[in-house]
Amino acid sequence: MQGNSDVRPSADERAGYDYRSDDVERPDLAAALRGRVDGDVRFDSYSKLLYSADASLYEVTPIGVVCPRSTSDVAAVVSYCATHEIPVLPRGAGTSLSGQAVNEAVVLDFSRYMTDVVSVDPDARAATVQPGVVLGSLNETLAPHGLKFAPDPAWGDKSVIGGAVGNNSTGAHSLQYGKTDAYVEECEVVLADGTVTRLGEVALEDLPALAEGDGLESRIYGEVARILDEEADLVAEAYPDLKRNVSGYNLDWLVEDARGTERGVGEPDGTGETVNLAKLLCGSEGTLAVVTEVTVRLEPVPETKSVALLAYETLLDAVDDVSAVLEHDPAAVEVLDDVFIDLARDTAEFAPVTATLPGGTGAVLLVEFYAADETDGTRKVANLLADRCPGATPAGEPDPFDERPAADADALAFDALEAYDAEDRERVWKLRKSAMPILLSRTTDEKHATFIEDAAVPPEHLRSYVAEFQAILDDHDTYASFYAHAGPGVLHVRPLVDTKTDAGRETMESISDAVTDLVVEYGGSVSGEHGDGRAKTQWNRKLYGDELWETFRDLKSAFDPDWLLNPGQVVTRDDAPADMTADHRVGPDRTADAGFDPTLEWDNDNGLEGMVELCHGCGGCRGDQSTTGGVMCPTYRASQEEIATTRGRANALRRAMVGELDADGTTSDEFVEEVLDLCIGCKGCAHDCPSGVDMAKLKAELTHEYHQHNGASLRDRLFANVHTLSRVGSALAPVSNLATAVPGSRLLLEKTLGIARERSLPTFHRETFRDWFAARDAGLARSDADRSVVLYPDTFTNYSRPGAGRAAVRVLEAAGVHVTVPDELGDTGRPAFSKGFLERARETARENVDALAPLVDNGYDVVVVEPSDAVMIQSDYLDLLSGPDADSVAANTYGVCEYIDAFGLEETVGFDAPAESLVYHGHCHQKATQKDHHAVGVLRRAGYEVDPLDSGCCGMAGSFGYEAEHASMSDAIAAILTDQVADSDGDRVVAPGASCRTQFVSQDVTGDATTTPIELIAAAIDEQ
Repeated sequence: MQGNSDVRPSADERAGYDYRSDDVERPDLAAALRGRVDGDVRFDSYSKLLYSADASLYEVTPIGVVCPRSTSDVAAVVSYCATHEIPVLPRGAGTSLSGQAVNEAVVLDFSRYMTDVVSVDPDARAATVQPGVVLGSLNETLAPHGLKFAPDPAWGDKSVIGGAVGNNSTGAHSLQYGKTDAYVEECEVVLADGTVTRLGEVALEDLPALAEGDGLESRIYGEVARILDEEADLVAEAYPDLKRNVSGYNLDWLVEDARGTERGVGEPDGTGETVNLAKLLCGSEGTLAVVTEVTVRLEPVPETKSVALLAYETLLDAVDDVSAVLEHDPAAVEVLDDVFIDLARDTAEFAPVTATLPGGTGAVLLVEFYAADETDGTRKVANLLADRCPGATPAGEPDPFDERPAADADALAFDALEAYDAEDRERVWKLRKSAMPILLSRTTDEKHATFIEDAAVPPEHLRSYVAEFQAILDDHDTYASFYAHAGPGVLHVRPLVDTKTDAGRETMESISDAVTDLVVEYGGSVSGEHGDGRAKTQWNRKLYGDELWETFRDLKSAFDPDWLLNPGQVVTRDDAPADMTADHRVGPDRTADAGFDPTLEWDNDNGLEGMVELCHGCGGCRGDQSTTGGVMCPTYRASQEEIATTRGRANALRRAMVGELDADGTTSDEFVEEVLDLCIGCKGCAHDCPSGVDMAKLKAELTHEYHQHNGASLRDRLFANVHTLSRVGSALAPVSNLATAVPGSRLLLEKTLGIARERSLPTFHRETFRDWFAARDAGLARSDADRSVVLYPDTFTNYSRPGAGRAAVRVLEAAGVHVTVPDELGDTGRPAFSKGFLERARETARENVDALAPLVDNGYDVVVVEPSDAVMIQSDYLDLLSGPDADSVAANTYGVCEYIDAFGLEETVGFDAPAESLVYHGHCHQKATQKDHHAVGVLRRAGYEVDPLDSGCCGMAGSFGYEAEHASMSDAIAAILTDQVADSDGDRVVAPGASCRTQFVSQDVTGDATTTPIELIAAAIDEQ
């Protein structure tokens, strides 16, 4: 949905986004900028804290935030700030790992509005885009042309093209494609004085003429000419010979352009007649100019790929083999060490993948080839294995014309796995990509910190480099996992350190200092991927020497005479070095403290506070549904507002717990309205967030605490008691169903309770599911059954959709299952939990566990039709209760389709499904707990064609969509889902969740045709 403002709520409609001018600390500056730009100008305290952190260790509160809509907006801001000597920071998605996206400056957020793909020229293989375009979205636009923007950073589905230019980004396939600078042809920029110009290719013979004049642009051309004339030899000698160097300014490209130097794969050769100043902006981290438009060269999408996973006994053996592997011309070579493999083995998601590794594997190299076709891919893997792993039996035959000698004793790999089809390749790559979430899931004070993790050395030195790096870590009494881009010599190494202590920060600097010496010794770079920023700028002087350091200063001064563009990054103005230990967001005096005793169980180190500090700011919650899928984060996807991300909420929560917001902290009205209000409790972050930040659980805890201090509204109490309301509605049906049809009744509900007048309210059945079950003839006796279940009569199934309950009974009994429905069961506590009434939810949970535990002990399983209620018992009860009974009940509770699928019960049932294709939308809570796939499998085996959507939340989210102030946001979230439904070939929408089906009806997607999967499964049972 990037760039699509049609579905975003207006400013008046965005509850929780009330950026008020009365909260401005610098009203003169804010007013001046508001009078000059069409975009958003935000100087309130909440906006500033949201932009005070990125994906690094660092935090600096900005002066204010501007979301420009155009180049003229940017020019107006830069011009005014230049006149008043106010720093400016251009920022993309805030996914920077070195701290270059935070500063005491006016932040320009391009990801809000400047997100257009301006033009695509497939014939010229070129595209012109605005800086806020997400790389994944750009590639989706280019896909019909068989083209792509080649650099593929791991976070490409969240990071933006402006950030890629600023950081000179690359990715796992840099062996094939190089860095962003190889593809940037021209940039529209705003210079430090507000001048708008274009920087691109310039003839060397034209430089002297361009340098004439008094303007800033002339000064820039003059400095470029001086460097080429006076310091080209110094640059050529000092810069490392690496594919992956993003430390300092991109002067080596400038010199190579001017000299016509021959470059490697993915990098066009210099002509010797021109230089391209757009290349100079790559890796400059917004310190030279503000990019407002960029034209990039494109590459064709490979026809196919093939993968080999080489197994080694040790990490040193693996990295020692990299140079030999590179002779086979792979597109990517990635390494995973024993530390990471052992961690992956302990996770439910990745244990099956690690189980396929050969015994004795201490490290692996993931080697990927691009291929013209499947035969070509198989041949390339066979050649590699014949050379580097003679003990393996490749699927294909080595090329008989391969001139490489046969493998000998230097082949270090002892076994290998191969992957050719897309699913197998994805499974292997998923293991590699899991490194970050696994390493960053620690809630202890010690964390795997990003400060020296992307140093690079020539691949032939990797073995010695790794051995000495490990010795440095040993000397500092810590350790790290070594993984990632072994092919170009960039290993991600994140030492375990405690930044909450002065000693821990001293350890960071000491490790960085020693590793920088090591890098210099081996002809490497301090940063091969993630840039300088606050973490590594101080080491550029040691890396390049005093002369080039001064050259960097001169270049910076030429572009930015007053040093106002993102000052302090890449190079510093005075002799005082940048300090990598300053401005940490978590430190000795900046530790989160909730200020109250949590009500829920927090089974992690440091409890609730540890969960808050778990967010490391990577921006995984900023995904675009069209390119990333998943659930997280629905309100961000609809609004494109930073405060609607899990990162934004976690940052605000952490700042409140440090004591840097309102005096009342997390219990103030402002905090609840600004930060928590638009978290819809979908639980997507618990699964989709790389670190597993559970914002839904945090919201429940904080809302409960807010109720303790401020009380709760009547509406919240009513929604928390929806079970009682439903019981009354059922008893009074059908009169209760007619009540809302009375003219004016909907308006009255909205005026008195804030329930949106346009929403369809639940209907009630006089005969409940429980009534039907009690009155029916005896079902399958337990003595005749293979299994026995308690079918839980959840609120919605019992009172509003009893047909789903009846269908569940029919399917279960047809599968040989004895079914019982105990009288004492009713509300699961889900509504009270979601609205923050945790003590009431706990009381309900305890009553239900007391009723269910004896049945479970007697061999019964618990089956629930409504997904949110199933997950409540499976997951949330463990946050409310402890003890063996709660554990046993949770472990033996299933969603109805999950139960059928898990035990293969449909295999005993005959089906004759109608010829009907279905569009399946899973429930958020089931997706978050990885249980949403079961219904799809059962429906398919029942005979239906099913298109399962990789969809996010429907936007109804329990009571959220019923609340008048949230109706527009609910609709905006729903619009993303309904677009996916419209794009599907399915004839009928099926959704297990009551809220989801209500939303589909509300959005006029399918009317009453929306149904539950269990009812369709029951309808498919062959009566014969």
